[in-house]
Amino acid sequence: MTKLKFNVDIATLVTQADDLSTFLKAAIAADLVETLKGQSPLTIFAPDNEAFSNVPAGTLDSLLKDKEQLTSVLTYHVVAGKHFAADLAKQQTLLTVQGDMLEVHEHHWLRHGIKINDAAVKDANLECTNGVVHIIDAVLMPK
Repeated sequence: MTKLKFNVDIATLVTQADDLSTFLKAAIAADLVETLKGQSPLTIFAPDNEAFSNVPAGTLDSLLKDKEQLTSVLTYHVVAGKHFAADLAKQQTLLTVQGDMLEVHEHHWLRHGIKINDAAVKDANLECTNGVVHIIDAVLMPK
């Protein structure tokens, strides 16, 4: 699978991607933008705007008002290190920054062949100076 390389940090990539504006809004509300600019390599499973629109009515508004819970949900989408799609296909689980595990499932009929929990990877391997972003089609909720 192709790696698209961007000479920007994760925060800048998210800021420039129109389909990640809700993820950006949530990251700002949770004070996580500086983390997305940091030096540590991170892998972000970023739900696109459509994924956020599928969250039950009121849930997103509630999360945006509860910084602690919002931070927990967003950091559940973050894994330490750079994990490209080819690497993910070899994993069964990933430890999130939030502390819970994500399940990795390989599905050959999907565009990028990977599901994280129940979310399909829609766009993979967006490599940044401080990590990699995979755009997913659902918001992941910690257990």
